[in-house]
Amino acid sequence: MFRRLLRNLLTGPFAPQLRRFVTVGVFVAGIQMVLLWLFVDAGQLNYIVGAAIAIETTIIISYVLNNAWTFRASRNSGWWDYFVGLGKTNLVRGTAIPIQLAVLFFLVEWQGIPYLPANAIAIFLSGIYRFVLDRRWTWG
Repeated sequence: MFRRLLRNLLTGPFAPQLRRFVTVGVFVAGIQMVLLWLFVDAGQLNYIVGAAIAIETTIIISYVLNNAWTFRASRNSGWWDYFVGLGKTNLVRGTAIPIQLAVLFFLVEWQGIPYLPANAIAIFLSGIYRFVLDRRWTWG
């Protein structure tokens, strides 16, 4: 059963969409990591505060890219639909912020992992949640 699920992710009907979502996610995760580093190391912000700001910034970037490329068949076009979609993705991804920040906090404070690798792990774990909700609701 697990192998079948993995095979469907690679060759199933949603595989191209998933690959695009992952590509956008990796690109935006890179931006988020750079922003987090700038906020924490250059700006001297607490890593949780810096992560929250970086996450919100990349939510907007991610929406623009996913709307144009990943979900182009069902993309939100026109001003009203575009901003409604931006609001929906902000709600979806906004609910993922506590998940990502909690994982980040746990890995840094309880496991002793430096904040940047911990943030990469947190991005990955919350990304699964975001894909499912974005696919079903934002561009469903």
